[in-house]
Amino acid sequence: MLVKQFRCLHSSSCICTNGHLNETVIYLVFQKLNWNPRLIAAVSCVCKWFEDVARRVLWKEFCRTRAPKMMLDLQSSGSHSVDGNWKVLGKLLIYCSGCYQGGLVKNMSIPGHFVYRTRFSRTSGKSFLLPQCRTDILYVSDPCEHLDQGEEGDIGFFRGVFKSFAGSKVRKMLIDRNAELHPKEVCPYCRAKMWNMLQANMIPRSARNRLGAYEDRVEYFVCLNGHLLGVCTLLPLTDSEDVSEVE
Repeated sequence: MLVKQFRCLHSSSCICTNGHLNETVIYLVFQKLNWNPRLIAAVSCVCKWFEDVARRVLWKEFCRTRAPKMMLDLQSSGSHSVDGNWKVLGKLLIYCSGCYQGGLVKNMSIPGHFVYRTRFSRTSGKSFLLPQCRTDILYVSDPCEHLDQGEEGDIGFFRGVFKSFAGSKVRKMLIDRNAELHPKEVCPYCRAKMWNMLQANMIPRSARNRLGAYEDRVEYFVCLNGHLLGVCTLLPLTDSEDVSEVE
């Protein structure tokens, strides 16, 4: 079997023209660096060969190290095809996409940024599903807080991912309800088109309770690949402490 060769995109003086390091060496170096995502992103830009190694190996190990139980669950029973999407999952774990004026959240502009550490919870994910869809598995992050956004108040962004979205009850319900995909905006993680769960009337009250948000200020989107992106206006801490879990 012939190994696929990649042409270096750099000049003829690039070190890549003299051959690449062994993948095992790259693996050991990044293992020592604790799979630093910024360095993985940087090495991906060197040439096609490094980009391929990062996509197949480095992002995979980053995801498995950062969220081992979650990744094991997403891969269990062969029900979720993660291979080839490790870079997307890696970005989802550490990047808050923010929003821009006129985008998914039309009246706000908040820059995206990397988040040092975020907790994703399968239990919390149940709160974002209608009761008839709660056999689906959804991991959702804690909200990334952007405080004092003028008239908009305290804003929280959250993100998530479904296991086996292609066979999920949420996807089936969206199709059965003839939910329309957003005409312009796409998922900031995988570039797939997105459904608006608010327009589809598929946001339960338990979602705002879980987030500690105002009831009419929660909105989230789900893309064709099962990635979730949401925004809410957070209640003041003293008010959110009094919110109870309600179906």
